Amino acid sequence: MKQKLQQVILRSNLLRPMALTSIRKFQLGNYRQRLGLGLVDRPHYGYCVYNAGVLAKKLGYDRISVLEFGVAGGNGLINLEFHAEEVSRLLGIDIDVYGFDTGEGLPDPVDYRDLPYHWKKGFFRMDIAKLEAKLKKAQLVLGNIDQTSKDFFEKYEPAPIGAIMHDFDFYSSTATALKMLEADQKYYLPRVFSYFDDTIGNEIVLYNDFTGERLAINEFNQKHDDIKFTIPYYLLTQPVIEQWYHQIWICHFFQHAHYNDFVSEENQQLECL
Repeated sequence: MKQKLQQVILRSNLLRPMALTSIRKFQLGNYRQRLGLGLVDRPHYGYCVYNAGVLAKKLGYDRISVLEFGVAGGNGLINLEFHAEEVSRLLGIDIDVYGFDTGEGLPDPVDYRDLPYHWKKGFFRMDIAKLEAKLKKAQLVLGNIDQTSKDFFEKYEPAPIGAIMHDFDFYSSTATALKMLEADQKYYLPRVFSYFDDTIGNEIVLYNDFTGERLAINEFNQKHDDIKFTIPYYLLTQPVIEQWYHQIWICHFFQHAHYNDFVSEENQQLECL
């Protein structure tokens, strides 16, 4: 009864803000509980890392990788390290972290698809030395994605990738990054939890299906029969909808050797009333 009452309070649009404020203030609960309530920095990062870890454990993996495309100043990569560390401790699985960036800020937009009315060359330049001094385990993959996407797997031999945070801003660089999904599927879990940062915007940015990251996603789906990005519709049916729920896609590798491996509840028998 007590647990049901807590769920009603936390799912109520009226009472939720007060309840969450108290939980945040007094640091109540463990990491998994705070993540479930969105009371961690960048809960979308945590959602992707945690669910990738859960899937990996069910499939028998003991190590995975998580990626961030577009590191900029590095706050996101540091946060990704935090979630990887917490999930690793919680689930007993090793998680490697990689961050891709030029280190020099945005290049020139290629054309209208890169939204030059919103982005300019040089935005988000990185202080490489300062960031490296703050990183615990994440590895920076520096250079233009046109090149780093080609030699990443050979150079780093990463553990299977379970989560990717896409924040390259441009259509052109995002489209190039997505081509990495065409690599040998041993480098991926059969379903990869993906966050795309630049897919909502505002009345100035006006992200849409014909420019930017959304166009890159749509074109990728059109070009590939056996690898598809899909929306996790269950997120959009929650009583309280967070904005980032609309920025999550799941990449399905339908021909992956482990795609059909059973990972659900063993007992799903329904009793006759």
